[in-house]
Amino acid sequence: MRAAQLTAWRQPLTLATLPDPTPGPGEVVLRVLACGVCRSDWHAWTGADPDVVLPMVLGHEFCGEVVALGAGVSRWRPGDRVIAPFILACGLCGDCAAGHQTICANQQVPGFTRDGAFAELIAVPFADTNLTALPESLPSHVAAGLGCRVTTAWQALVGRAELRPGEWLAVFGGGGVGLSALLLGRALGARVVVVDVVGDKLAHAKSLGADAVVNAAETDAAEAVRELTGGGAHVAIEALGIAATMTGAMRALRKLGRLVMIGMPAGEHTAMTLPMDVLYSGQLTLQGTRGMPAWRYPSLLSLIDGGHVDLSPLVTRTITLSQASDELAAFDRPAPPGVAVITDFAS
Repeated sequence: MRAAQLTAWRQPLTLATLPDPTPGPGEVVLRVLACGVCRSDWHAWTGADPDVVLPMVLGHEFCGEVVALGAGVSRWRPGDRVIAPFILACGLCGDCAAGHQTICANQQVPGFTRDGAFAELIAVPFADTNLTALPESLPSHVAAGLGCRVTTAWQALVGRAELRPGEWLAVFGGGGVGLSALLLGRALGARVVVVDVVGDKLAHAKSLGADAVVNAAETDAAEAVRELTGGGAHVAIEALGIAATMTGAMRALRKLGRLVMIGMPAGEHTAMTLPMDVLYSGQLTLQGTRGMPAWRYPSLLSLIDGGHVDLSPLVTRTITLSQASDELAAFDRPAPPGVAVITDFAS
């Protein structure tokens, strides 16, 4: 199969011909239909994630068609079009039994702990636990986001913050997961303000229905959010993983507000100084989140298939496998609005 392999940190991916994967017990092999290029892939590309051992095929935000089954797989057949969360849980441990698959001690993560989906084919472990059938109405390039950016936002809003209709949601970071939080927040009945430092991203957020946008490069974002929302947001989403956005999000909340950190802190950002006086005096709730358990897919797919949210505007670029390196390098500077998705694996 053709694959884009990380062989050196911060260097262009190596386009290689690798052996086709064969499914082990409980696994399926998918023909990859689409794979998003995510900021988390950039963290792996820079060498910031200790789980990544070279060489590694990146790519964790994918959908595909079943082409081969391993022993013991009972729910799937060749030709099925499916999606999987990027955290592939074992389905057998105590945490999985309790519904907490994102903290499964036996989890595997494509592109980080095993080869991912910047390739024509991918083997997916624990297939009966993790795979979900995709509605025919959902195009593959849009469905790829349900492997990471969209599902991570859904878990943050529904599983962690418990966002309610009529509440104000402040999204700090207008990248793929931030825009997903915007669209899903609106679908849940919230009013949404998006904060970023890139004018084009803010304009894109406004075009997608943001009630307000704030340019943090030009004003005190927290103060602006508090003014726009009449005292502060009920819920804030931090979608970058750095101290500046965490601090801004905390200060933007009203008392008893809830903050969910989606952004992945890496490198120098793994330790932060935060305004704990704001946490204390505001009686805030701070939570982290990572991924989404597969059992939440039906509620999200019902929302999408019912026409209550359109995720297609998230994808602003469909690219070839050979262009993935350029998209990774673009995260070093203010990236263009929206998300790039690989749909052509032959060139």
